[in-house]
Amino acid sequence: MNNIMKVTAIIPAGGAGKRFSALQAKQYLLLAGRPIFAHALETFEKAKIINEIILIVPEKDLLFFKDGYLKEYGLKKIKAILAGGLHRQDSVLNGFKETAATTDIVVVHDAVRPLVTEQMLDAVVCAALETGAAAVGVKAKETIKETDKDDYVVTTRKREDIWHAQTPQAFKYDVLKKAYEKASRDGFYGTDEASLVERMGLRVKMIQGSYENIKITTAEDLLIAEMLLKKNKAMISTPRCGFGYDSHRLTSGRKLILGTVEIPSAYGLEGHSDADALLHAICDALLGAAGLPDIGQQFPDKDEKYKNISSAILLEEVIKMISAADYLVEHIDATIVIEKPKIAPYSSQMAANIANIIGIPKENVSIKAKTNEGMGFIGKGEGMAVFAVASVIKNGR
Repeated sequence: MNNIMKVTAIIPAGGAGKRFSALQAKQYLLLAGRPIFAHALETFEKAKIINEIILIVPEKDLLFFKDGYLKEYGLKKIKAILAGGLHRQDSVLNGFKETAATTDIVVVHDAVRPLVTEQMLDAVVCAALETGAAAVGVKAKETIKETDKDDYVVTTRKREDIWHAQTPQAFKYDVLKKAYEKASRDGFYGTDEASLVERMGLRVKMIQGSYENIKITTAEDLLIAEMLLKKNKAMISTPRCGFGYDSHRLTSGRKLILGTVEIPSAYGLEGHSDADALLHAICDALLGAAGLPDIGQQFPDKDEKYKNISSAILLEEVIKMISAADYLVEHIDATIVIEKPKIAPYSSQMAANIANIIGIPKENVSIKAKTNEGMGFIGKGEGMAVFAVASVIKNGR
């Protein structure tokens, strides 16, 4: 999507952290070994939908960011680093003035929300592109009471209509430009950019975010963020496993192809495609590990475009699906069960071919071969079977 539009992110990191009981501004405190602001910046750097970043920092820290942080982390999307203003709104406005009029969507995100995700960015930008203005938030989970100045309840609000607004927030360039112009004329200061847009009578679309997308405001928030990061890292590093099975009838007049290797044989495998049962089992194992529909649903044998197709192409397509689901392939283990011919001499080449298609080291692919000791349809030479196990891991981007 970012190939057909320009998306600029403004990230204010200029707060003094007055509500945080620390000697230094909260954005510089360490979270999982890195400054709080670094987590958000790196997410924006990796997000495909973001083209450039404008970072707003305290004026006294400009040199640190320009000559220190950027060189250390190699962030390439940062277009400018600017000094902040007296208020958050002034700081964001400084960044907006640096934004080119050719920008389609402007995203604003607080640097002290370190748990923002690329999925949130994609969702809020798409919504803003459609509606003009959108904000990430979460529905209220508790009953909301509105009180008077003496803290007596005036009314109880319907919590299903109440959202806790977060960032990122995204706007069409012209919408945010007009909102800032009106706020400046009126001397109005809002707590977020969405409130400036609302004052013009425009509707802001709320996008479901995450209760984990917390803003680091107190020391307790920092502890919670540490725990959430550890939990997310554990989820990312825990492999998911899938099991695949395929069997084919042996028939004359067909080539025997396994793992893209053509094996000398009087009989080949019957099937709609090239009948590479090894790759079919591996495809199913991978799809299962990622929680995706099986190979029969992905590539139905009633579809003529898959007639005699190389199963290597099918495996390539499965890898694209795995990647789109945000998983990385870790390991493949497969066992071919066939009475004859002997498969073991070709197993190393099969493993190399499969590893090359998937894009993993050869040592991460294990191919074994067994006979069925003369038992059953395999032992009688009527067919063969393949069992495969695959492990995938969540992409830690």
